[in-house]
Amino acid sequence: MTVEMSHDSDLYEIRRRKMVERQILPRGVREPLLLEAMREIPREIFIDEALRGQAYADNALPIGYGQTISQPYIVARMTELLAPSRSDAILEVGTGTGYQTAILARLAGRIFSVERIAELAEKAQANLKWLGFDNVEIRITDGSVGWPERGPFDRVLVAAGAPSVPPSLIAQLKVGGRLVLPVGDQRSQVLTVVDRTEEGYREERDQACTFVRLIGEEGWAEEPLPL
Repeated sequence: MTVEMSHDSDLYEIRRRKMVERQILPRGVREPLLLEAMREIPREIFIDEALRGQAYADNALPIGYGQTISQPYIVARMTELLAPSRSDAILEVGTGTGYQTAILARLAGRIFSVERIAELAEKAQANLKWLGFDNVEIRITDGSVGWPERGPFDRVLVAAGAPSVPPSLIAQLKVGGRLVLPVGDQRSQVLTVVDRTEEGYREERDQACTFVRLIGEEGWAEEPLPL
């Protein structure tokens, strides 16, 4: 699989800058390196060509297989809450087509990303390769149980809604590490931050959000939502 360069790259660059100015800065995100990454990473390559005109809209977009690419502001807010540094090893749960992965790869040392849908993982690999990232490793597996062979991690970000905080993900955090994920029911969640300390764990709730379900052993069962 290859990713074609857009003929409208200048237009998309303008739209990226407007996205940051109109959607992200007004909502209080201020981290300079994160804002720079949001201005640079071309969100349009992570969605189907037919939807690229909506790439910088203030909402999530479908990427197939019942999954979505998150709203730009939510990507920014989760990343800001995660507070990654250049030396961090990060576990990302829910690669999708790789947009959040690319933002993390721009900011941190190593990204270990898990995705349960092979076709999306393949798209993400192609997108990240095209962008030149060589600090990302992707595995097709049940993300709710993490990637213990690559842990422990400095940071863990979960891009899918969980019914509760998965014990395996907490166990894979280093002391001083942080986990950010949406926790709630199958239709709405709250962004939740879990910090691991010498004494145990500290949990804080941030804001309401809506994600696709975290399917897996320590998430939701793989069954259709009720009508």
